[in-house]
Amino acid sequence: MGYQEYGISRALVERVKQKTRQPQARERLKETLGDLSKSDLQNPAKIRELLRTVSRELDEPVTALEAERIVKFVLDQKIDPRNTFHLIRLWGMFH
Repeated sequence: MGYQEYGISRALVERVKQKTRQPQARERLKETLGDLSKSDLQNPAKIRELLRTVSRELDEPVTALEAERIVKFVLDQKIDPRNTFHLIRLWGMFH
């Protein structure tokens, strides 16, 4: 199931993708997201905290409704950031 089916706007995703193409932004995100575990990405409170941090770092405001949709999306994906196949699947969703 793709992110759009969760009500996450394509425009938001495109803006974030554009901003993460900037080397400084990409490096900040790597530092922020580098030590995540599967359990972190199954913890709604942790996801909300990460979302606030990323939103601030990219200067991309997210409404409360968008945040809840993003949290639900991340939870439902059951992402293991240490599993290459999970990362490839996610990459495919956004390209």
